[in-house]
Amino acid sequence: MPITIEHLTHTYGEDTTLAVKALDDITLTIPDGQFVGIIGHTGSGKSTLVQHLNGLLKGSSGHIIFDGQDIYAKDYSLKELRRKVGLVFQYPEHQLFEIDVFSDVCFGPKNLGLSEAEIKERATAALEAVSMPKELYNQSPFDLSGGQKRRAAIAGVLAMNPKVLILDEPTAGLDPQGRQEILDLIKKLQTESKMTILLVSHSMEDVAEYVDRILVMNHGRVAFDGTPKEVFAHYKELEEMGLACPQVTYVMHDLKERGLPVDVSATTVEEAKQSILHALSLA
Repeated sequence: MPITIEHLTHTYGEDTTLAVKALDDITLTIPDGQFVGIIGHTGSGKSTLVQHLNGLLKGSSGHIIFDGQDIYAKDYSLKELRRKVGLVFQYPEHQLFEIDVFSDVCFGPKNLGLSEAEIKERATAALEAVSMPKELYNQSPFDLSGGQKRRAAIAGVLAMNPKVLILDEPTAGLDPQGRQEILDLIKKLQTESKMTILLVSHSMEDVAEYVDRILVMNHGRVAFDGTPKEVFAHYKELEEMGLACPQVTYVMHDLKERGLPVDVSATTVEEAKQSILHALSLA
């Protein structure tokens, strides 16, 4: 179910003196099964963009085509769209509210009018997908750790069987171990289910490590669109936008300037390690 965005513009406070153009003529396509990272400084439009994809916001102009249908068409069901395009907000634990974890994950499927057996089956599968320990199923979601709350919130969206999963800063506030666990989980979901995933993040290291494609938002427009290697090759332009590249990028350029024949396009620690070892073997 590809997503095509055609000349999408969104203005907050339109027709007022406080009008702010948050999206400016965005056109792009997201194919099935792609893992896309969306980065940009605060106010660049990245969160505004993803909130259009499941109909939480409506563009001032332009179109969004999902699975061949214009979501702005008069007879289009936004309820059906939100079942297929799941959105996990920043600090998703604020989406938790039931008395226990299992009930919380059951909430979405229950509202689809499914049988009790299917509701429980979906909730169990979703909790297993996020590796939630079974002994926590009957715990209050508010007694969980930060990382466990994120897992519960993601499971609640997965139980709806979405075709597209959007995560807006899902690791915000987590310690390094918790952040890596959540990102490993998301990558595992994408790899095993071939689900389309959009990850909004401020961490260059995270997107360099996990995603297939990066969209760089700047002043409501897509400044760069490509693989991590293609995007981070523009590290000086990114710096001018207020974005720092992965530390690996700077290390590799510094080594190159010092005469070591390393691959400056390396974007992950593992790629940098292999390149440095190879360069040293040539010395």
